[in-house]
Order: sequence, then structure tokens, then C-alpha cells
Amino acid sequence: MGFLDAILGRSKPVRPDLDRLFALPSAAVTLQAAAGFRPTGLGSVCFASVEGGAFRGIQEEVRGLLGSPAEFSQDEYGYTWMLARHAPDDTASLVNDLHAVNSSLESAGFGPQLLCSLMGFRDDRDRSLALVYLYKRGTFYPFAPQTGPESAPTEKRDSALELEVRALLADDLEIEADLSRWFPVWGAPGL
Repeated sequence: MGFLDAILGRSKPVRPDLDRLFALPSAAVTLQAAAGFRPTGLGSVCFASVEGGAFRGIQEEVRGLLGSPAEFSQDEYGYTWMLARHAPDDTASLVNDLHAVNSSLESAGFGPQLLCSLMGFRDDRDRSLALVYLYKRGTFYPFAPQTGPESAPTEKRDSALELEVRALLADDLEIEADLSRWFPVWGAPGL
């Protein structure tokens, strides 16, 4: 950072640390013990799609890397999601897959297209929760969509639950301090 940047209040962006994903299994234990949220065995990686043969090659590499089949889908905003599935009690393998996908995309030069990764949880009351890793910030935040009648998802958040989870996981994960960056991920695969 230069002198002029310091005077103008600019700072260098945080460099992503994909190894922070390896803290998720510990966070999952904390969530289950303290709040009753169990891993679903589902996790996903979101990235801005890029056309071309190199990107298709990465998708095939990702499918070959993972021990379980990878499912690719596109959301209404044009972002691509890769969904990985594992047994709910095998969070370590799920995190390894999410890390491998992020690392493969990053090493192939697609780091700027990476947006987030998430790991899904559910409790006995059938509430959904995701721990979302913001690639460009190197931080996590909880996302808890509310459910309506008959467990139908709504586009409302359970902010109280999100804040409760933030407090529970303060020692396990690097939590995003700026609440305005806790973006909703409605309908995300793995949620």
C-alpha cells in the first residue's frame, strides 16, 4: 500500500485464504452441540460463468476430482453453482471437495469469477442454515432463510438466528464484520 492510498483511506483487498474452509468441520460440531443444527451433507461453490473451452475443461476436471458426482446449475442471475453431496456426518470430505473446486478454479485463472461457497445445515424444527464463505473477503457469515407454512421457503431471513450463529461461531470462523456483506443466497443449491 502506498502513501497516497493511506492518506485517501484506501486499503488493499483481503487475499482469499481457502484454507479457512477447513475450519467448517469444527464449526459444524459447535453448531450441532450449541444450536442443534446438523450438516446436511450438501455444499456448493458459486462463480460467475465464463464461456469457452478452458472453462468447460475446468468443469470436467472438477467432475473428475470429486469422489462424488458434481452437479452444475445456473441461477436466475446467471451465476453457476457446483453442488457436492456427501453423507451428512462426513463434513471433512465435503469441505475437501469445496476446497478442491475453489483451488482448481483459482489455479486455472478463474479466481476473480469465484463468489462464495456454502455448507448447508438443518435443525429438528426443519429450519435451514448455511455457512457462507465469501471468496473475495476471506470471511464467513450465516444465512438463515425463514420458512413459511408447510416448510415452504420465503424470501425473508431469520436475522435473529443469523446473529445467534455469529456469536456461537466467533471462535471457530473468521466472521464477516460488515453485516451489509451478508448477502442472501435464495435458492442456493445445498441450502
